[in-house]
Amino acid sequence: MAVVHPLEPDAHRHPVMADDPIPALEVRIGYAFRSRALIAQAMTHASAVAPDDARTSSYQRLEFLGDRVLGLSVATMLYARFPDAPEGQLSRALADLVRKETCAAVAADIGLSSVIRVGKGERRNGLAKKVAVLGDACEALLGAITLDGGYDAADRVIRALWQDRLPELDAAVTADPKTALQEWAHTKGLPEPRYKEMGRTGPDHAPVFRVAALIPGLDDAVGEGRSKRAAERAAAEAMMTREGVRP
Repeated sequence: MAVVHPLEPDAHRHPVMADDPIPALEVRIGYAFRSRALIAQAMTHASAVAPDDARTSSYQRLEFLGDRVLGLSVATMLYARFPDAPEGQLSRALADLVRKETCAAVAADIGLSSVIRVGKGERRNGLAKKVAVLGDACEALLGAITLDGGYDAADRVIRALWQDRLPELDAAVTADPKTALQEWAHTKGLPEPRYKEMGRTGPDHAPVFRVAALIPGLDDAVGEGRSKRAAERAAAEAMMTREGVRP
């Protein structure tokens, strides 16, 4: 994983406890927090605090901010990388890159589950490894970086953590397979394609979905992906390749 910038000593930072997981996380993301309170809040699930304190002491508000910062940063990357792509295709690519499953995968890459604070019972139940929690905490982390170091600091971290995921979307941005399959079916007088989830494998934080594309009168085509939407596109692509719509 790329490191955004070397971590420099900061005389204003609070002393670090020997079992504090935050310094190792800072090394992994390439950003050193000035405010320990901010990163602590970003890594605190509502179950770890009293119900009345959840709004101000958990990551909920930071998640809101981080979601918006992530969207702007990734949209800017896509806009620059695909100068000829129309708005609709950029929007679909953006939705894939900022969706909860992608954020959870990024969180897993940087070992966020070992840092997130949850209630004692919830830790035993594996809450910190759930896709929703990992995704939310990832967004909260980005929100905390924004408040701590500004948008540019958050943008650098996002680019380092998301840039390797952009090449996977080249084909999707060039032409959306689901849209292409629907248009082809219409020209052939066939019903609109439907998609059915056939199952999933892998851990909760990084599942692999298996989806079938269904058009009456044609054999089903199956695709896999790290999200349902990606699996649907893969299934659509498989059907078009089989039917000779695409080489």
